[in-house]
Amino acid sequence: MNRRETISTIATGAAAAAVTFQALGQEVAEGKKAAGPEGKFKHSVCYWCFRKIPLDQLCVEVKKLGVESVEILGEGQWGAVAKHDLTVAMGMVPNRKGVGGIGNAFNRKENHDTLFEIYEATIPKAAKAGNVPQLIAFSGNRRGMDDEEGLKNCAEGLKRIMPLAEKHGITISMELLNSKVNHKDYMCDRTEWGARLVDEVGSERFKLLYDIYHMQVMEGDCIATFTKYKDRISHFHTAGVPGRNEIGDNQELNYRGISKALAKMGYEGFLGQEFIPKNDPMTSLKEAVGICSI
Repeated sequence: MNRRETISTIATGAAAAAVTFQALGQEVAEGKKAAGPEGKFKHSVCYWCFRKIPLDQLCVEVKKLGVESVEILGEGQWGAVAKHDLTVAMGMVPNRKGVGGIGNAFNRKENHDTLFEIYEATIPKAAKAGNVPQLIAFSGNRRGMDDEEGLKNCAEGLKRIMPLAEKHGITISMELLNSKVNHKDYMCDRTEWGARLVDEVGSERFKLLYDIYHMQVMEGDCIATFTKYKDRISHFHTAGVPGRNEIGDNQELNYRGISKALAKMGYEGFLGQEFIPKNDPMTSLKEAVGICSI
């Protein structure tokens, strides 16, 4: 085969692959094909990124794309999602007395009573809703606290709520966030630290929310890292790096490769799109779902 024949063969193969990819994207858009081999993992979208679209309208539109969940929603919004037979893959809990949010949570003992009250009230409501399998949790900021002390404190506070989570079958998932760009001083900013916390808590109902964007910013090596710690992770979020925008080819992460890695390791949970769209939101979301459907 000469050079011209070789180039022609490559071009023909590339064209065929493009047609196949286009057909796959159409299947995804029509809800005929789920993510991963035999639909191993499922699609979700984080509402705060698309909040310019009314929730009810967004639910209608995402179902057309094969998305099965709208998440990062509080109790008052769970019912609206349920009306569309969608899941709230990750539910929010209310802050009380300034406690429970990203900056002020489980790593301070003085917050534990309030946090117990928050989760004691919210866990049964999530179970009753029937479409909220997980509730989010945060470590809080360091504010000069040693990481080892923070880990010990977090474990102590979380262990208090685990019996209730186990009773109701609700998973509490602590989010990994970067402290380099977006959440300065946040303690649960490395996967290894979070994995140690999961081991210390020692309950199947406590896991990590691995935010791919945040961990790429913080430590990189995402596929190797989340594969290593897969048993400690219950949920994933996406976004492009840098900028936290669309996940296409204008940023550094290969989300098609990441999705293949998730499927290969047998992940069966939700992959939540948490990028801030710079372009038309639904067009960007459709593209993102296509990229992550393998």
